[in-house]
Amino acid sequence: MTRTVQAGSLKIGGGNPISVQSMTNTDTRDTEATLRQIRALAAAGCDLVRVSVYDEACAEAVRTLVDGSPVPLVADIHFDYRLAIAAMENGIAKLRINPGNIGGADRVRRVADCAKAHRVPIRIGVNSGSAEKELLEKYGGPTPECLVESALGHARLLEKAGYEEIVLSMKSSDVRQTVEAYRLAHQRCDYPLHVGVTEAGLPGQGTVKSAIGIGSLLLDGIGDTIRVSLSGDPVPEAKAGWDILRALNLRTRGVQLIACPTCGRTGIPVAEIAARVERELGEITVPLKVAVMGCVVNGIGEGKEADIGIAGGGNGSGVLFRKGREPEKVTGDLAEILIRAVRDMIG
Repeated sequence: MTRTVQAGSLKIGGGNPISVQSMTNTDTRDTEATLRQIRALAAAGCDLVRVSVYDEACAEAVRTLVDGSPVPLVADIHFDYRLAIAAMENGIAKLRINPGNIGGADRVRRVADCAKAHRVPIRIGVNSGSAEKELLEKYGGPTPECLVESALGHARLLEKAGYEEIVLSMKSSDVRQTVEAYRLAHQRCDYPLHVGVTEAGLPGQGTVKSAIGIGSLLLDGIGDTIRVSLSGDPVPEAKAGWDILRALNLRTRGVQLIACPTCGRTGIPVAEIAARVERELGEITVPLKVAVMGCVVNGIGEGKEADIGIAGGGNGSGVLFRKGREPEKVTGDLAEILIRAVRDMIG
């Protein structure tokens, strides 16, 4: 089991629930726009949100963002240790910085001392494009061994400064390479691991790559916090992260939809009903399995793991089934009937 670090109110590692995070892509200096995105990400299920801090104005904006955010925030820093210190002094809950890139042991110690004073954990983030030249030459490229050695090298700089509230990530855009790197890191250290496939791409292919990489590791018991990295609006990242955790029964939040793939016996428009159910019940946070099944021949039995569901009977009719109750024949707008029944169930 990994050790535990704490970012604001959020505990990471040590067997605590796996957290979902994402990152804003607004101009951090525009606090109004950035807070809107932070709140949208939190509403979508993010436990932690990262913001870019790339100049003094961004560091100053951190205070406003922290004060207005419903979840802990992470400051993403590259190279400038002064921005890391300013972000921590302005209330940031977690830092993302690579100690080897900030200019020597004295600067590392200043960041570490500030992190200790403000109880801010530090994530070291290595990816295939940031590994040191000498390591790339040693291993013949950004191999899993290269990425892990790079991350642990950065960690040693913080350890020498007397600081060990560390989270590690070793991401690649290559799924297999990512998985192998995290498995190796899991063997070599007990720091919490931030898991994800970097630069995965657009929703669709990028979601699939992320699900394979993150899901493989979570099935191995590896990973304490996750980010699905997709191009564009970051809100779908949160949904994808939760979909992965729900599929593995690692966390339960909101509706998990069970829907049959349909066949010749299908008596209702399954895809249409399922899409409407997912859309209209999207705001529910109570954990619930909801089934949309195409026929009564197999549907009720195959959907028995659901808390509630509907199975098609043809000619606009269907069967509403709930755990612990006799199935009920229904007719009319089956999507509306199911949605109303779900809302009645959760009160």
